[in-house]
Amino acid sequence: MRPRVFVRAGVIATALIGAGWAAPWPTAPAVHTPLVSRAAAPAAGQPGRPLFRREDLRPTLKRPSANAREFFFTRAIYNGGGRRWASWATDFPKADRQFLTILDRLVDMDAYEMENAIQLDDPAIRRFPFLYALEVGNMYMTQAEVTGLREYLLAGGFLMIDDFWGTYEWENFEAEIKRVLPEYQIVDLPLNHPLFNTVYNIKEIVQVPSINNAQGGPTWERDGYDAQVKGIFDATGRLMVVINWNTDIGDAWEWAESPYYPLRYSTYAIEMTVNIIVYAMSH
Repeated sequence: MRPRVFVRAGVIATALIGAGWAAPWPTAPAVHTPLVSRAAAPAAGQPGRPLFRREDLRPTLKRPSANAREFFFTRAIYNGGGRRWASWATDFPKADRQFLTILDRLVDMDAYEMENAIQLDDPAIRRFPFLYALEVGNMYMTQAEVTGLREYLLAGGFLMIDDFWGTYEWENFEAEIKRVLPEYQIVDLPLNHPLFNTVYNIKEIVQVPSINNAQGGPTWERDGYDAQVKGIFDATGRLMVVINWNTDIGDAWEWAESPYYPLRYSTYAIEMTVNIIVYAMSH
């Protein structure tokens, strides 16, 4: 995977404004149809042209289910303990679509352009090796979701955690992830871990605030004063879970085009997420 040049504000703003990401709230998660292998892709049919082109597999009006891709940005749907709002859907789908627009311009990866949400107890989750979950301070998984997530991770899946703050939400998340992986420890990820320099060289963990806290006031929420990046490794040393605590990376994707959202935060959030995805997909 070859990273493309990151021309900061201009590329981000142009990409997002021109992409037309704004859309009505979806009535249901994306339908997961069987993936099409690259071998089944139509040939270009012209001398000197490659047999496979990315545009051959893009959805069209005639082929709306042509969703074969190298990568789907997949968001986890989980139980929120009967709350009136769905915590898993925070910033959805705008944040996902905006990040995918930027990802398409930064990394040579054939990523599906739209959101992709799936329940943790759906067997189809294994089609998608990368999974994103946020607001896990309000996560209260059913036993079926616990089993589904455990089997997913131990089979080789990767989970990115984001947007939860302070002691109380940490304790809730820790209790929930211990239900999933009771035999594995949560550890700090040092800045010399390959995750931090897979594409971009990240030398500092930046606390990314929500847009309401990004205008010069405190960047923290509750008692989450210091942003931290932690991980969970399996018995072979494979990183299964990366945990972004006391930070809101998804809000930086959602507001990356806004002149009121500081570039420092959106740049870190985008670079960090690109590193996580490329690391996950190459390990």
